[in-house]
Amino acid sequence: MALGFPSAFGQKRGQIRMAMVTRSFSRFNGRQIGAAAAVLAALLVALAALAQIGGDRGIAPVAATRDIRVSGILVDSRGDTQQEAREEGWKEAARLAWAKIGGPQLSDSQLSAMVSSIVIESEQLGPRRYIARLGVIFDRGRASGYLSGTGQVARSAPLLLIPVTVSAGTETVFERRNAWQRAWAEYQTGASRIDYVRPSGANGDSLLLTYGQAGRRSRLWWRTVLDQFGASDVLVAIARLEHAYPGGPVTGQFTARYGPDNIWLGEFTLRVAGPEQVPAMLTQAVERFDGLYARALDEGKLRPDPTLTLENPVLSAEVQALIEQGRAIAAREEAARAGELDGIALVPGAIPAPEASAATPPAAPNTFTVQFATPDPASVDAMVGAVRATPGVRGAATSSLALGGTSVMRVTFTGDVAALAEALRARGFTVREAGGGLSISR
Repeated sequence: MALGFPSAFGQKRGQIRMAMVTRSFSRFNGRQIGAAAAVLAALLVALAALAQIGGDRGIAPVAATRDIRVSGILVDSRGDTQQEAREEGWKEAARLAWAKIGGPQLSDSQLSAMVSSIVIESEQLGPRRYIARLGVIFDRGRASGYLSGTGQVARSAPLLLIPVTVSAGTETVFERRNAWQRAWAEYQTGASRIDYVRPSGANGDSLLLTYGQAGRRSRLWWRTVLDQFGASDVLVAIARLEHAYPGGPVTGQFTARYGPDNIWLGEFTLRVAGPEQVPAMLTQAVERFDGLYARALDEGKLRPDPTLTLENPVLSAEVQALIEQGRAIAAREEAARAGELDGIALVPGAIPAPEASAATPPAAPNTFTVQFATPDPASVDAMVGAVRATPGVRGAATSSLALGGTSVMRVTFTGDVAALAEALRARGFTVREAGGGLSISR
């Protein structure tokens, strides 16, 4: 027993020391792990935000010209050499394209002088044969003298285009590069009567312009989005692609819609034998969409929605009726209060009521900038709507939008900035003065 006691005592002491070290290490690790977890969470949030706008998304649209472009010309020509076959094919394409746009009979030399470029959509070269699908671009200044009806025509207002692809149950706009967006980016809009505003899809476009945005009804939100791109209204071009089986036929169902109310303008269906023919089908679909929009313009359907006008917004009849009803109720209440005051007899010796002419004149309206946090689209509508409902506020509109950050609105108020701050505090806002303006939060 005497020999075993020191060994048992040493073992017990070692266990106590180990327990103390373990507790210290646990406290140290707890602090370090908490800090590391916070840093990791912030890094993940930053990476998630970057992933939403980063990556290879954007397809910049081609520069629009006023030249006349005719696409989809099929040629099959022959010659003694490969080069002669190609040249003969290009001459044939110019003749076919000129006839397609209704031009009069001209010689090959005259047509060659008006052709500014040949666009090769697809081609197959043989030793003495040339098969191709070509596009021909005629110089408008030279060709307009031979064509009827090529003078000045009415064009639409700037219209924001949102190309939506629906395939395999997924709706895609600018979240990733796709053939439908590319077809619209490569379309030459200079000769069109529709003034298309085509976003590239880069940077924050993929956050603002989504499939969900096409179904949004909020005029306030639409005004903010359209103001970002300098557009008056919106066009939604939907391409629904259905594959019969991998590598098999592809059917495209195309629907044209317009405006914040998603008004239906028309639809059509195209079908190709395989996936390799889908780009050509989409190019053809873009041309048919342009025809649908041009016809809608002639019918007066593409007039910008007056409720989207930033300077003088026009309210619908239903909203205007509610406003008039509210004004009538307020007038009756004011008349009732005035009648009660008239019925009160003045106490002898009391100070008489001041004359109406001595009343203080109303304060002039002023415009102030107000900053507010906008973590999501719903917060934009909620904050601007609450500020508009504040007594004394004549108007409020977003002037700078930053989802996930701090946005800015311009507020027209009858009074000075101190009075506006008090009115907002009365509405439940936390108000801070910032550089001549205000910063508010809930």
